[in-house]
Amino acid sequence: MNKWKNIKEKIFSSNELVAYIFMLPFLVCFLFFTVIPVFSSLGLSLTYFNVMEAPRWIGLENYMKLFLDDSLFVRALANTLVLSVVTGPVGFILCFSMAWIMNEFSPKVRAVLTLMLYVPSLGGAAGIWTIIFSGDRYGLLNSFLLSLELIDEPLQWLTDSTYMMGTAIAVILWGSLGTSFLSFVAGFQNMDTKLYEAAAIDGIRNRWQELWYITLPAMKPQMLFGAVMSITTSFGIGDVITGLFGYPTTDYALHTLVHHLSDYGGMRFEMGYASAIATILFAIMIIANEVVQKLLQKLGN
Repeated sequence: MNKWKNIKEKIFSSNELVAYIFMLPFLVCFLFFTVIPVFSSLGLSLTYFNVMEAPRWIGLENYMKLFLDDSLFVRALANTLVLSVVTGPVGFILCFSMAWIMNEFSPKVRAVLTLMLYVPSLGGAAGIWTIIFSGDRYGLLNSFLLSLELIDEPLQWLTDSTYMMGTAIAVILWGSLGTSFLSFVAGFQNMDTKLYEAAAIDGIRNRWQELWYITLPAMKPQMLFGAVMSITTSFGIGDVITGLFGYPTTDYALHTLVHHLSDYGGMRFEMGYASAIATILFAIMIIANEVVQKLLQKLGN
């Protein structure tokens, strides 16, 4: 009883109560738009639900169908994993590296360069990429390669499945300098310079040793945040591909779990089946997030 009384007194103390009042709008939105939908999706994944009829319990039938009968789901899963494994870690390293380089410039130059690198992540650049990767000889990339006589005829970057994966990875990486990049830039600006002075006294002699022994351990919070954002972005790839390559892509070369989910949920209205896809995608993201966070927590230990 005393324990609950102490907790109650702590919650409803003047300072704590004000904090909870300010948190209340976010907590309500988080509950209704994140927690409840996630658990609802998990429940619906065990049913047959076509929107027109009440959900009908079918157990694990949706999951069995996904892995045993749906070859397109397997293709989408493979594509998603390839894109995530490449763009996630590489994008994360790219964000950190560019933020590290930006830290060497003066504040005014750094602000301009940061803005220039951040803008592509805002999206809406599909038209520019379409001009660059146009399949005729007037496309910027084809024109450049033809002028150097590296190719004999224009390559179909956006329709030939041979080149589509590489093209998608290049575009995604170019736009990967988003929120994670900004958090790294802010983290470098808030580094305590006294740490480097103390490290120099203790024997640190070059920038690489500073990076490994001082900077990385001190920036664990920003790196954990950046890892979460990179994982979420890499597994949620869909709109960029649709805007540039169309839907469906040639031979489903870039068909991802997001596309498969949108197909069954937004076009066929098989919400139970779509919920099963969403649950699998969510589980993969959680597992990847836990693995990455455990790896990052070992820095400096």
